[in-house]
Amino acid sequence: MQIPQSQTLTTRHLNRVFDKTVATYKYYWFLGVLDLYVKQGKTRMNVWEIMISMVANAWYPVNYFRLSFGKSESLYEAILTLQRENNIPINIGMKDLTILLQTLTQRSDIRKQLNFLQMNVPFRFLRPWIDTSDDREMVKRSQTFENGCLYKLEKDNGVLWVEINPVWQTYLQENYDILSSFAYWGLTNFLQVRNPNVPNIPNKLIKKEERSSLSAQRKFWDTAIRGGFKVRCLYTNKLLIEREYDLDHFIPWSFVSHDLLWNLMPADSSINSSKSNKLPDLNLYLHKLAEAHQAALRINLEKGKQDKLLEDYLSLGNTPQEIAQMDRERLLDCFSQTFTPMNQIALNMGFESWKY
Repeated sequence: MQIPQSQTLTTRHLNRVFDKTVATYKYYWFLGVLDLYVKQGKTRMNVWEIMISMVANAWYPVNYFRLSFGKSESLYEAILTLQRENNIPINIGMKDLTILLQTLTQRSDIRKQLNFLQMNVPFRFLRPWIDTSDDREMVKRSQTFENGCLYKLEKDNGVLWVEINPVWQTYLQENYDILSSFAYWGLTNFLQVRNPNVPNIPNKLIKKEERSSLSAQRKFWDTAIRGGFKVRCLYTNKLLIEREYDLDHFIPWSFVSHDLLWNLMPADSSINSSKSNKLPDLNLYLHKLAEAHQAALRINLEKGKQDKLLEDYLSLGNTPQEIAQMDRERLLDCFSQTFTPMNQIALNMGFESWKY
């Protein structure tokens, strides 16, 4: 991906900042600098402000979506430790997380845990402009914005500061969306290599604050209930009535990142907090899921409900009509071929197994 070029700025160097990247630090560093300048108007920023932004931006890929950052990624381990030792909800909102991190980083033990983030990346990021591996020399040469570098580094009372080069300020503001996409595009490619079997990585870099309403999927199940199908919660066995149930992502949404019909099932509303983003025991629940879907699908087909939603079943390798007509053995095999590999990958990523 190429960034917008300039006749007056050294954009060719900015285009190279992610060359030979072996960790996620540079991606999150750049995103942090961009956000603090463009969104908060800070031309001069304390390195800890950037580090808080780095942790906040990496929070959901690590804790919520369970993506691997690679074997030698200290940021990944630091975020897991931070969440575990401080009992921070994994789905905390970005604003609340940032405020909490601002408080936590006043503590010496937290600063010690995160201090590694300022050891290399502030200096290494400037290497395309200033070719030195000596941190002190990098600070010195950046003072004059050598080769039109993006920012200069200053130390004040032992604290590292970043000051945006004035000649870059308009460019960063006008091209914020493209530059953010540039960083996320590189991060996506980096993580795809380390998570080769994980679906939909681009949508796992940022947690969406709002998800789709699932109204169409609800209509599917409501049609089945009105058609005489007695839908029971897979987990509590409670009989569910029309419109008075939750729609549960059998394999957690935080893994699949989609709302395909075959992974959704009406559930007792009391179950959500305990199941959360855990994996149901396939031995206990998968056959119930498959049989419920087949029964509901038959009713929807009988009533002529052959809308676009039913095409979701095609990703199971069969048409809705074929699934509706399968005998029990073939039906369970059909669902098992899709759910068993997904379940195993999710377990390998750290998702927990669960049963009621």
